[in-house]
Amino acid sequence: MIYVFLANGFEECEAIAPIDCLRRAGKVVKTVGIGGKTITGAHQIPVIADLEEQEVVLDKNLEMIVLPGGMPGTLNLGSNETVQNAIRFCTEQNIWIGAICAAPTILGKMGLLKGRKAVCYPGHEVDMTGAKISRDNVCVDGKIITAKGAGVAFDFSLQLVEVLYSKDVRKLLAEKMICKK
Repeated sequence: MIYVFLANGFEECEAIAPIDCLRRAGKVVKTVGIGGKTITGAHQIPVIADLEEQEVVLDKNLEMIVLPGGMPGTLNLGSNETVQNAIRFCTEQNIWIGAICAAPTILGKMGLLKGRKAVCYPGHEVDMTGAKISRDNVCVDGKIITAKGAGVAFDFSLQLVEVLYSKDVRKLLAEKMICKK
């Protein structure tokens, strides 16, 4: 099970690309609406989430959580207790966490990036407490995957597929979707 958390103001392509790629690869992905079932993205696109936050179950079936960026979506995710609990659970259980755009700052503010290679949307590095800021578009360090923003949403999504499956599965999916990598 993979949870993709959505809060009002999320960056639409940073959420939809991972959902799409992970489902194409065969994973069970559930979107989680923070504050209700219908969540409106940063560009006024409404999305109906699969679950509301009180339906989140943190157990051994969880493989990954994904935090899309966007404003004020990132702020809404970062201040939510369910999201913080999910991040802590993943950290304690060595479960994958993917965060893109401004969302890596949530991890930075929680002290989870200290000494780790990570990236975020340019200009938000100040909130990446202790991170070794990379020039890469997508970074993997331990069980944390970070990415710069909307323009690399498919690279980020394919990296999520790779860590859960393999480079071969990533390559096959990328070829089917006519992606460069």
